[in-house]
Amino acid sequence: MKWPSSNAPVRLKVSITSLAFMPFPSPSQLRPHPSPLQRELVTCVPFTPKRMFQKFTSMFTMYAMIIPRNLISDSTLVQDAFDLLSANGGRASFADIANSVFCLSHAEEELAAKLVADLIAHDPRFTIDETHLALNADSPERRPLAEIDFVVLDVEAVTVRSQPAKIIELGAYRLKAGTIIDEFETLINPEVPLPRFIANLTGISDEMLKHAPLFSEIVSSWLDFAGDAVLVAHNSDFDLRLLNREIGRCFPGYRMRNGELCTVDLARRLMRNLDGHNLDALADHFGFEISRRHRAAGDAFATARLFMQLLDQLESHGMRTLAQARDFRATKEARDDGEIKMQLAFGL
Repeated sequence: MKWPSSNAPVRLKVSITSLAFMPFPSPSQLRPHPSPLQRELVTCVPFTPKRMFQKFTSMFTMYAMIIPRNLISDSTLVQDAFDLLSANGGRASFADIANSVFCLSHAEEELAAKLVADLIAHDPRFTIDETHLALNADSPERRPLAEIDFVVLDVEAVTVRSQPAKIIELGAYRLKAGTIIDEFETLINPEVPLPRFIANLTGISDEMLKHAPLFSEIVSSWLDFAGDAVLVAHNSDFDLRLLNREIGRCFPGYRMRNGELCTVDLARRLMRNLDGHNLDALADHFGFEISRRHRAAGDAFATARLFMQLLDQLESHGMRTLAQARDFRATKEARDDGEIKMQLAFGL
């Protein structure tokens, strides 16, 4: 299933008029059949460097990364601007943004406008006019929960010694109007040995992973599957941080722009009297079993069933939009000891 409107690639336009030092790849250095979401030749005017390092002031031919439309800059300044607008009715002046985000309390209007325009370039969440920056009116934040597509996901991961965690399996289900309409499941080769603890916990073996694709080989299909959907996970900070770290290896400086909800946070707010809010405890509370526990697709399916229950409870509390659900969910709290130890083990 395709969502081309949300994931059509955007071409990066580059203009360099100053001293630059960079290697110029030849076509033979690229893969014979590069993915349309990876690299593509962008021709401005013919240019042949005589040396690898050369001063130039003309436009040039270079290979530029093609960035999928559901990726955005991972800059904290962009997130600060988004948070500022979200807290102020979805709109703020350039001067206010320059003051709050760039700490420039007396920036001239022209400078503030240029800073803001450069900051949010190619980010479809924003619209800009002569004096203000605003959130896109079609942002999922403002839409009714019943009209939003959700992708409920789970990842299994591994870490070796002090290396950052790497994903070994990704599973997800797409929900529309309370019904599962599509699924995504794949093993991923982490290119590191699998510790015995993880192998015993998941049932995944080194032999299974040896023949699995690398994350870079499935990233395009994953981004296409996710599209514009709001991402949901049980302890979403863990799963989405891993996902965005892997995506950042493929598209340096970028992360997924999708909205997110955490079923742990929602459950803690909606069911405060439960002794525990891990996936097993919540499945037991709602009376369903988790098949294929500690496998990505099995846990994602259980989380999807849980999330549908939580959506019903949100509606009964008068929470009907994504923004309202965000405001309603519990403040971040320390996870239980088992979750804390797991995150520490993965170096997060």
